[in-house]
Amino acid sequence: MFVIIMGVSGSGKNTVGELLAAHLDCPFYDGDHFHPPANIAKMSAGVPLDDADRLGWLQALADLIRQGLAAGECGVIACSALKQSYRNLLAVDPQQVHFVYLKGHYDLIWERMLLRQGHYMKASMLQSQFAALEEPRDAFTVDISQTPQQIVDAILAHLASGTGSSS
Repeated sequence: MFVIIMGVSGSGKNTVGELLAAHLDCPFYDGDHFHPPANIAKMSAGVPLDDADRLGWLQALADLIRQGLAAGECGVIACSALKQSYRNLLAVDPQQVHFVYLKGHYDLIWERMLLRQGHYMKASMLQSQFAALEEPRDAFTVDISQTPQQIVDAILAHLASGTGSSS
Protein backbone atom coordinates (compact mmCIF):
# COMPACT_ATOMS: atom_id res chain seq x y z
CA MET A 1 0.00 0.00 0.00
CA PHE A 2 1.11 3.53 -0.76
CA VAL A 3 -0.53 6.57 0.82
CA ILE A 4 -0.21 9.91 -0.93
CA ILE A 5 -0.60 12.89 1.37
CA MET A 6 -1.77 15.67 -0.92
CA GLY A 7 -2.69 19.33 -0.71
CA VAL A 8 -1.33 22.77 -1.40
CA SER A 9 2.12 23.80 -0.26
CA GLY A 10 2.17 24.56 3.45
CA SER A 11 -0.73 22.25 4.34
CA GLY A 12 1.49 19.95 6.42
CA LYS A 13 2.12 17.12 3.97
CA ASN A 14 5.64 16.35 5.17
CA THR A 15 4.84 16.61 8.88
CA VAL A 16 1.78 14.38 8.57
CA GLY A 17 3.48 12.06 6.08
CA GLU A 18 6.50 11.45 8.29
CA LEU A 19 4.29 10.70 11.31
CA LEU A 20 2.04 8.40 9.28
CA ALA A 21 5.00 6.55 7.79
CA ALA A 22 6.40 5.96 11.28
CA HIS A 23 3.05 4.54 12.44
CA LEU A 24 2.79 2.30 9.37
CA ASP A 25 6.48 1.31 9.57
CA CYS A 26 6.94 2.42 5.96
CA PRO A 27 9.44 4.66 4.23
CA PHE A 28 8.47 8.32 3.80
CA TYR A 29 9.17 10.08 0.51
CA ASP A 30 9.10 13.84 0.13
CA GLY A 31 7.77 14.27 -3.40
CA ASP A 32 9.64 17.56 -3.71
CA HIS A 33 12.92 15.63 -3.75
CA PHE A 34 11.88 14.07 -7.06
CA HIS A 35 11.60 17.42 -8.89
CA PRO A 36 14.29 17.97 -11.50
CA PRO A 37 16.65 20.92 -10.90
CA ALA A 38 14.87 22.99 -13.59
CA ASN A 39 11.59 22.78 -11.65
CA ILE A 40 13.25 23.77 -8.38
CA ALA A 41 14.96 26.72 -10.08
CA LYS A 42 11.66 27.85 -11.56
CA MET A 43 9.82 27.65 -8.23
CA SER A 44 12.73 29.32 -6.40
CA ALA A 45 12.38 32.21 -8.83
CA GLY A 46 8.69 32.50 -7.93
CA VAL A 47 7.44 31.06 -11.22
CA PRO A 48 4.64 28.49 -10.90
CA LEU A 49 5.11 25.16 -12.64
CA ASP A 50 2.85 24.21 -15.53
CA ASP A 51 1.58 20.76 -16.49
CA ALA A 52 4.54 20.12 -18.79
CA ASP A 53 6.96 20.90 -15.95
CA ARG A 54 5.16 18.50 -13.64
CA LEU A 55 4.85 15.55 -16.03
CA GLY A 56 8.35 14.08 -15.56
CA TRP A 57 8.12 14.62 -11.80
CA LEU A 58 4.79 12.81 -11.59
CA GLN A 59 6.09 9.97 -13.76
CA ALA A 60 9.07 9.56 -11.43
CA LEU A 61 6.71 9.31 -8.44
CA ALA A 62 4.46 6.85 -10.29
CA ASP A 63 7.54 4.72 -11.05
CA LEU A 64 8.50 4.79 -7.35
CA ILE A 65 5.00 3.57 -6.43
CA ARG A 66 4.96 0.91 -9.16
CA GLN A 67 8.37 -0.45 -8.10
CA GLY A 68 7.46 -0.39 -4.42
CA LEU A 69 4.20 -2.25 -4.97
CA ALA A 70 5.90 -4.81 -7.22
CA ALA A 71 8.39 -5.46 -4.42
CA GLY A 72 5.60 -5.80 -1.85
CA GLU A 73 6.61 -2.62 -0.08
CA CYS A 74 4.55 0.15 1.47
CA GLY A 75 5.26 3.85 1.47
CA VAL A 76 3.96 7.30 2.25
CA ILE A 77 4.53 10.12 -0.23
CA ALA A 78 4.02 13.85 0.33
CA CYS A 79 2.93 15.23 -3.04
CA SER A 80 0.73 18.20 -3.88
CA ALA A 81 -1.21 16.19 -6.53
CA LEU A 82 -3.28 19.30 -7.17
CA LYS A 83 -5.16 18.13 -10.26
CA GLN A 84 -7.21 15.03 -10.96
CA SER A 85 -5.03 14.26 -13.98
CA TYR A 86 -1.97 14.18 -11.68
CA ARG A 87 -3.73 11.85 -9.26
CA ASN A 88 -4.73 9.63 -12.18
CA LEU A 89 -1.04 9.25 -13.09
CA LEU A 90 -0.14 8.39 -9.49
CA ALA A 91 -2.98 5.90 -8.98
CA VAL A 92 -1.05 3.06 -10.59
CA ASP A 93 -3.12 0.53 -8.62
CA PRO A 94 -6.36 2.01 -7.24
CA GLN A 95 -6.68 -0.83 -4.72
CA GLN A 96 -3.26 -0.08 -3.20
CA VAL A 97 -2.79 3.67 -3.69
CA HIS A 98 -4.73 5.84 -1.27
CA PHE A 99 -5.03 9.63 -1.34
CA VAL A 100 -5.38 11.77 1.77
CA TYR A 101 -6.25 15.40 1.13
CA LEU A 102 -5.06 17.87 3.76
CA LYS A 103 -7.61 20.65 3.42
CA GLY A 104 -7.20 24.04 4.99
CA HIS A 105 -8.18 27.66 4.68
CA TYR A 106 -5.93 29.99 2.74
CA ASP A 107 -5.23 32.28 5.72
CA LEU A 108 -4.09 29.43 7.97
CA ILE A 109 -1.78 28.01 5.31
CA TRP A 110 -0.44 31.50 4.49
CA GLU A 111 0.48 32.00 8.15
CA ARG A 112 2.24 28.64 8.26
CA MET A 113 4.18 29.36 5.08
CA LEU A 114 5.42 32.68 6.40
CA LEU A 115 7.00 30.81 9.32
CA ARG A 116 8.83 28.27 7.11
CA GLN A 117 12.54 28.74 6.68
CA GLY A 118 14.65 27.62 3.73
CA HIS A 119 11.92 26.16 1.52
CA TYR A 120 12.02 27.08 -2.15
CA MET A 121 8.24 27.30 -2.40
CA LYS A 122 7.58 30.88 -1.34
CA ALA A 123 4.40 32.00 0.42
CA SER A 124 3.77 34.39 -2.48
CA MET A 125 3.10 31.38 -4.72
CA LEU A 126 0.32 30.01 -2.52
CA GLN A 127 -2.38 31.67 -4.62
CA SER A 128 -1.19 29.77 -7.71
CA GLN A 129 -1.49 26.52 -5.76
CA PHE A 130 -5.08 27.25 -4.76
CA ALA A 131 -5.86 28.32 -8.34
CA ALA A 132 -4.54 25.02 -9.70
CA LEU A 133 -6.18 22.87 -7.00
CA GLU A 134 -8.96 20.56 -8.15
CA GLU A 135 -10.32 19.31 -4.84
CA PRO A 136 -10.54 15.53 -4.95
CA ARG A 137 -13.90 13.83 -4.60
CA ASP A 138 -12.32 10.44 -4.06
CA ALA A 139 -9.72 11.14 -1.38
CA PHE A 140 -10.00 10.91 2.37
CA THR A 141 -10.20 14.59 3.40
CA VAL A 142 -8.84 15.85 6.71
CA ASP A 143 -9.11 19.38 8.12
CA ILE A 144 -5.61 20.69 8.87
CA SER A 145 -6.75 22.81 11.83
CA GLN A 146 -6.26 19.66 13.94
CA THR A 147 -2.89 18.66 15.40
CA PRO A 148 -0.66 16.49 13.21
CA GLN A 149 -1.21 13.53 15.55
CA GLN A 150 -5.00 13.95 15.37
CA ILE A 151 -4.76 14.00 11.58
CA VAL A 152 -2.64 10.84 11.57
CA ASP A 153 -5.04 9.13 13.98
CA ALA A 154 -7.94 9.95 11.61
CA ILE A 155 -6.01 8.59 8.63
CA LEU A 156 -5.10 5.39 10.47
CA ALA A 157 -8.73 4.86 11.49
CA HIS A 158 -9.83 5.43 7.90
CA LEU A 159 -7.29 2.96 6.51
CA ALA A 160 -8.20 0.39 9.16
CA SER A 161 -11.88 0.71 8.28
CA GLY A 162 -11.23 -0.83 4.88
CA THR A 163 -12.59 2.22 3.05
CA GLY A 164 -9.10 3.48 2.30
CA SER A 165 -9.30 2.85 -1.45
CA SER A 166 -9.71 6.26 -2.97
CA SER A 167 -8.79 6.56 -6.61
